[in-house]
Amino acid sequence: MIRRDRGAGGVSGRALLPLVLFALSLFFPPSAGTEGGFRIHLAVEYTDHAASAYVARHKGWFEQEGLNPTFHSYVTGMNLASALGRGDIQAAYICLLPAVNAYANAKVPLQIVAGTHKHGYGLAVDPRKVRTVKDLENPDVRIGGNQAGGPADAILHRAIEKYGLDRDTILRKVQRMNPAKGIMAVRMGKLDALFNCEHWPTLAEEAGFRMLLTSRDLWPEMQGSVLIVKEELIRDHPDVVRKLVHITRKSIGWIRQNPEEAARVMSLHLQITADGRSPSDAPAGAENLAVTPEVILRSMARMEHSIEVDPVQVQKAIDFAAEHDYIRKRFPAREILDLRFLR
Repeated sequence: MIRRDRGAGGVSGRALLPLVLFALSLFFPPSAGTEGGFRIHLAVEYTDHAASAYVARHKGWFEQEGLNPTFHSYVTGMNLASALGRGDIQAAYICLLPAVNAYANAKVPLQIVAGTHKHGYGLAVDPRKVRTVKDLENPDVRIGGNQAGGPADAILHRAIEKYGLDRDTILRKVQRMNPAKGIMAVRMGKLDALFNCEHWPTLAEEAGFRMLLTSRDLWPEMQGSVLIVKEELIRDHPDVVRKLVHITRKSIGWIRQNPEEAARVMSLHLQITADGRSPSDAPAGAENLAVTPEVILRSMARMEHSIEVDPVQVQKAIDFAAEHDYIRKRFPAREILDLRFLR
């Protein structure tokens, strides 16, 4: 848990209080801090992958639908996946592979109810040392990557397979670190290549790296992130799930129509600060990583924002996870798909 929006405390009742509150509500619409509405705990990644959630929060669209959200943010999807085992988190905007891991390995009772984007992963390199993908095998090329089991690691494996790289040589060199720490290492000259999820590879470009590969090169039609909910939320409050899907659809539509304004909104929400409001898994010193609207605009252009989910791509992700030992055994995609709320 990282960030919480707490409501204002209650006030003792008097005869005129309901009328006063009603009058005030005409001038002050509900916000994330109000006591009214259905309380829901949402987990999000601290990247522009979760733009639909951040924009909706910024616009107050959760509250307009009668929801009172508490947000919990994580720098990595794998950390978010681990947090899904907590009983209070009811929904999450999360990359597909971490969701698959949470379902298969941690037995988290979740269902995918919508998509948020396709793609959004890449390899950024120091052009002075890495001119071709084959250069990754060079002994002096230092490679950064995320935790095994996540989509950035999947892109790493896809690059090894597509370009015939020596698997042992590459994997032996990979330094596993969270995305913010990876960008700090890039800026300190400690890495020559970085496999990561957006917006981090685009941020590496600001330090002089260039994008050598993206998921479009390595995994056509790759499903990026999804909206997942706990099964009990579907069972007990299907209306809330329907509202979450509606809000996500509305937000994605707005992002596609207003990319520059969406980038400005996201740059406000993705600044890592030293005041305790940022994810606890952000490393010390990460508050110096300025995230500008220009970076976010370029980063978000590398994704395809869409609420649709392709079951074929979900199955491909499950199969990939099983083949690379991210999960113990494969399972049919229909087990974790509940797409009726998209209709």
